[in-house]
Amino acid sequence: MKMSTLGKADRTPSIMAVIPRGDGDAMTFPQRTLYNNAVWQWILAGAVVVFVAAVLWVFTRLLLRRLSRWAERTPGRLDDLIVDLLGKTKLLFLMVVSLYAGSLAVDLPDIAERVLGALSIIALLVQAGFWGNGLITFWIARSVRRRLEEDAATATSLAALGFLSKIVLWGIVLLVALDNIGVDITALIAGLGISGIAIALAVQSILGDLFASLSIIVDKPFVIGDFIIVGELLGTVERVGLKTTRVRSLSGEQIIFSNSDLLASRIRNYKRMHERRIVFSVGVTYETPHEKLDAIPGYLREAVEAQSAVRFDRAHFKSFGAFSLDFETVYYMLVPDYNEYMDVQQAINLAIVERFADEEIEFAYPTQTLHVHRDAAL
Repeated sequence: MKMSTLGKADRTPSIMAVIPRGDGDAMTFPQRTLYNNAVWQWILAGAVVVFVAAVLWVFTRLLLRRLSRWAERTPGRLDDLIVDLLGKTKLLFLMVVSLYAGSLAVDLPDIAERVLGALSIIALLVQAGFWGNGLITFWIARSVRRRLEEDAATATSLAALGFLSKIVLWGIVLLVALDNIGVDITALIAGLGISGIAIALAVQSILGDLFASLSIIVDKPFVIGDFIIVGELLGTVERVGLKTTRVRSLSGEQIIFSNSDLLASRIRNYKRMHERRIVFSVGVTYETPHEKLDAIPGYLREAVEAQSAVRFDRAHFKSFGAFSLDFETVYYMLVPDYNEYMDVQQAINLAIVERFADEEIEFAYPTQTLHVHRDAAL
């Protein structure tokens, strides 16, 4: 660290001031010192610290305010990134910079110089970590927003990649900081490797969920936005984390699954369904005439084919029920949206009701007919 040379030549407890006299001679008198520096030097150093800290703080606040207003009026993303990184500049970092500037006005002992140098490097590394963290967060958030509608799988992978990048970033910051304060990081890394084995055995379930999350990211059985059913639970995937996956159910509550348990279950992903096969039945009374029974499959086909985004498959007289003659109809929805399917099914049902009313065909409902037979002998 570059230090001032004031006071280095004379490390006596006092400094002799020389004042010229009128007769050509000079008189000297001692000045008070503190740790080999005159009192005025310490006062100057303190003033430098306060001045530099105040200037840096006011400058960053004013610059942040002006850039924020400018960024709101411009469509570009670079100005937003600059504002975000400037907002992550910590006051502690500015104070360390000010302290270093003030130290140039005094002659510090070697131990103080080493401590201040290490402190300055650590502060710079930590601040660089905050800037790097902000850069990663900004890039991931922007990429996820841009790709979520186009490719939700990529958005899920990017979110996990951002988390892993932050872990690597802060790991590097920690190692470099320890190296600068004299810690043997080679031995530390070797020790962490041995300790990591013991920790891995102690947190097997957590590591299982972690590797399961990586499997979800790589294999992509589902992504953010998919509608899935796991057992009796169903909902839309909101977030895939390192330990849990969060699903928003149809009734509104959030369901949290452990990643390892989720992959061990059978998952039905309705978002990737290209077509929806629909089967429904209609029952008519046993009193329905034969000619009308023969025409009912045609009526059902007309009701289905009148709708859009459907493909008719078949309609048949299926079976003799306990109280009805049952007809079964099968068709395919060409879009996976559930709400659109319900709209189509509702239109089909209304068309069937209207057609059966016109043809005087009665729908069956649970009934019982009691036949009483009188014995002739009685």
